[in-house]
Amino acid sequence: MALPEKEFKPYFITPKVIQKEYPLFIYLPGMDGSGRLLRTQTAALENSFDIRCLAIPPTDQSGWDKLTSDLVDLVKAELQSQPRTSVYLCGESFGGCLAMKVLVEAPHLFSRIILVNPASSFHRLPWLNWASQMLDLVPSAVYTFGALGFLPFLVSLTRISATDRQDVLRVIRSVPSQTVNWRVSLLRHFSIDMEELTQIQQHILLIGSASDRLLPSVTEVELLADIFPNSQVFILPDSGHACLLEKDIDLYEIIQAYYEDL
Repeated sequence: MALPEKEFKPYFITPKVIQKEYPLFIYLPGMDGSGRLLRTQTAALENSFDIRCLAIPPTDQSGWDKLTSDLVDLVKAELQSQPRTSVYLCGESFGGCLAMKVLVEAPHLFSRIILVNPASSFHRLPWLNWASQMLDLVPSAVYTFGALGFLPFLVSLTRISATDRQDVLRVIRSVPSQTVNWRVSLLRHFSIDMEELTQIQQHILLIGSASDRLLPSVTEVELLADIFPNSQVFILPDSGHACLLEKDIDLYEIIQAYYEDL
């Protein structure tokens, strides 16, 4: 039996109720590529947004250029079916890198951009680059078992509920090791023309976690703030890398504080 097309190409996860009168909010997920881990934030976001979460199938081993063009096509299709005056683009970690790629490719599609702990620093960390290359040598069974040991680097365990810890672990284990290896290799080779980023005129909200044990997120958002001409930095002093899972973090509240028109 042939697999449906969405098994091979990125697609949007849509809410049960489409709110066409609201601005479109597009969320680009981290390394898991599932879009499922935004669920703790969606109830509040739905007060003012019509949400779409990007899902990248585990079978998709496209490079940055193809992922970017596929995402641009998805956004254009959404806007063709229902024109919007405002489109928010939110990229977290791996999704933050993809957000910058698509922003350079089609800046006219988006009115506001939020980058949460963007993983654009990954390729500049020699030790992390070296360690990530060892993933190719790890058998799938060992990778699945080792996901538990990786969890404290991804999240601040005391700041998320037991249910959410189990959900994160399930999502991590659901991504095949070869898919993880491929997406890590994309981060190792991530590059973008900084000069093109300086041409982006939309407002960029840069959110960085000060207790990120995976990446130097505060340093990265401060670096990006010097590149984007119209940006602001918001630091989460106690948060880990996957900050949007934490009980005390309300993304909608943060966005409201910076965008008074909501």
